[in-house]
Amino acid sequence: MTDSPKTGPSNHKPRGKVVVIAAPSGAGKTSLVKALVESSANIDVAVSHTTRPMRPHEVDGVNYHFVSQNEFKALHEQDGFIESAEVFGNLYGTSREAMGSIINQGKHLVLEIDYQGASQIRQQVAGAISIFILPPSLATLKQRLHSRAQDDAATIERRTGEAMNEISHFREFDYLVVNDDFDTALSQIRSVIETEDPAFSLKVQLERQRTLLSELLTTSP
Repeated sequence: MTDSPKTGPSNHKPRGKVVVIAAPSGAGKTSLVKALVESSANIDVAVSHTTRPMRPHEVDGVNYHFVSQNEFKALHEQDGFIESAEVFGNLYGTSREAMGSIINQGKHLVLEIDYQGASQIRQQVAGAISIFILPPSLATLKQRLHSRAQDDAATIERRTGEAMNEISHFREFDYLVVNDDFDTALSQIRSVIETEDPAFSLKVQLERQRTLLSELLTTSP
């Protein structure tokens, strides 16, 4: 089943774009997406489903729809997800209903997912664009992971290893943005969403970020 965010009937608003934003843990993806949505009236996020436990201060239906394994699997069997993935032993998914409710209003839908989900979106949503966020260095990535109060040392080590695996999939994305300066990265992401700015296309960034990519891809965690 393939969904398309293209323009609907002439008496309806043009449908919004579906935008995938992915990044390794510690690259600042969550903070960037939050700021992007808060500062843009025409950009929104879908509330995803997950089987992971709710963290302190999280609210069901706001941060995620927290569901059981059985509830998640039942919705999956009904083809209810546009994408789903297992991350660190927990299931995550974006429902078709959530996607449609946003893009049918003419808003751009941002999906904050990993490369597995991004691959599913490319296969199912015509015209979707994908952005991969890189940290400015491996040292910065590790420092950001260690600054998270909610993760213990073993989890940080696991997330570092997973981050390196995530980075290895950067070539599967349409655009690359380096989160060195937060405001600059935010502006660049907005430019990609609104105009599909070729300055941040994979082809251009492969050359521009050659040194950084070499460091990130050849250094073990």
